[in-house]
Amino acid sequence: MEERKTVFDFLAQVLILFGLTIAILNVFSLLFGESAKDLSAMFALGNQGLPTEICFQFLAVSFLIAGIRILFFTDMLIKNMAIWLRTLCMLAAVILIIAAFAVVFHWFPAGMWQPWAMFFVCFGISFLGSYFVMVIKEKTENKRMEDALRRLKKKEGKK
Repeated sequence: MEERKTVFDFLAQVLILFGLTIAILNVFSLLFGESAKDLSAMFALGNQGLPTEICFQFLAVSFLIAGIRILFFTDMLIKNMAIWLRTLCMLAAVILIIAAFAVVFHWFPAGMWQPWAMFFVCFGISFLGSYFVMVIKEKTENKRMEDALRRLKKKEGKK
C-alpha cells in the first residue's frame, strides 16, 4: 500500500530537483561560462554564476516537472497506462517544457544544432543516472520487504 503524499512531499521533490539542477548549472558555468557568455542568457555572467532570472526560471521548470511526475506516476488522472508508457510520456513532456523555456528565455541559441545536441546528451545522461538510482532503490526496498516477510513467516512458524 502506497502512503498518501502531501504538499510537503511535492515541495521536497521540487527543491531536490531545483537544487540538483542549479548545482549542475553552476558547474557548467565554471567550465563553459566564459566561452558561452555571448551565446546564452543562461551564462550571461560568464563563470561568475547564474543570473537570478535564470534561477527563477529553473525553479518554475522544477515545479512543472514535479507536477508532471504526479500526473504520470499516480493514479489521480491516469489509471490504466503501462509504466513504460507513463515514463515515455513524462520524458516527452519534460523535453517539451525545457525546450519551450530554452526558446522563450534564450537559454541557448535555438537556431544552432550544437546546443540542442548538448542538451539532449545532458538530458540523456541525467535520465540514465536517475533511472539507475531508481532501479537500485527499488531493488533495495524489495530486498528489505522480502527479508521482513521471511522474518514474519519464521516468527509465525515458531508459534
